[in-house]
Order: sequence, then structure tokens, then C-alpha cells
Amino acid sequence: MSAPTRTRSLPSARRVSATTVASTRLHWWAPALPALAFGLLLLLLAGSGEGHAATGEVSGLVQVAEQFLRAVG
Repeated sequence: MSAPTRTRSLPSARRVSATTVASTRLHWWAPALPALAFGLLLLLLAGSGEGHAATGEVSGLVQVAEQFLRAVG
């Protein structure tokens, strides 16, 4: 014996209010965080080919991080 099923009707375009459309906007940080993470990972990969033994020399990534911290703080 099969159970009866109900079909839902999709809302028409006229029923969608302006608040529904406005609530689907992204915050500024939503695309910025993945882009920042991608850039940092790209920097890590770009510097990995220059692997040297520890000579006391500061790496390029550390220099960039220090400059960023000086600019922010």
C-alpha cells in the first residue's frame, strides 16, 4: 500500500519580497577571507623552493610578516 504524497508548489516571483533579496548579500569579509588565505598559501608555496639550511638569514615570508605587523600596529 503506498502512502499519499504531497507536492509543494514553488513560490512565484511576485511573492519574493525585497527583504529576502537583501538578506542574501555577502558581507565584505566573505570573499576577502578565502582570497587572503589563498594569497598566504601561494606565498608559502612560492618560498618553499628556496629551502636552505638555517644560516641565521631571515626568510622573505618573515620579512613580509614583519612589515605587515609594523603597518598594522
